Amino acid sequence: MLKRLVLALSLLVPAVATAEPWMGDDGLHKTTWMRDTFKDLNEDLAEATELGLRLMVMIEQRGCIYCTKMHEEVFTDFEIESYIEENFFVIQLNMFGDVDVTDFDGETLSERDMIMKWGVMFTPTILFFPEDVTESKPAPQVAVGLIPGALSKGMTLNMLTWVNEKIYEDGENFQKYHARMLEEGRGGN
Repeated sequence: MLKRLVLALSLLVPAVATAEPWMGDDGLHKTTWMRDTFKDLNEDLAEATELGLRLMVMIEQRGCIYCTKMHEEVFTDFEIESYIEENFFVIQLNMFGDVDVTDFDGETLSERDMIMKWGVMFTPTILFFPEDVTESKPAPQVAVGLIPGALSKGMTLNMLTWVNEKIYEDGENFQKYHARMLEEGRGGN
């Protein structure tokens, strides 16, 4: 009887054991899976690739209700959080921050100026990158995927999977992939 109880509890623990996000001094949500780097995208990409991870850049701002939704409702989902931790190297940029960021094209600007250069107008915006960037271009021009805002848990997990499994290389765009996953009963929440 005790053995069954321990087994049942062990099956429940992973489903609820997620790290809660906290608020940083900059007013942005922080998580255990975010990396503190010098924000040189070429260096971050090289480190991510060396670790066997995909580079993911999250752009957020203080007071963003959609960022809060993602951090409190989506990223805390055990399956999503685990998938990010196992497959992605995540750095965070502050839409109005003044920390220097070096783009893939070699240009160094403050976060706010870099984000303006990239034409990002909404938060959260999440950019995903290939494992190798050979051209000297701004980040949005080399990104393989982009999340422009808050998504549901299922759609977020599908996007993470689409990027990580390089489904885009087979020519299936994300919307078609997501629709296929919905038809197969995956990604509907």
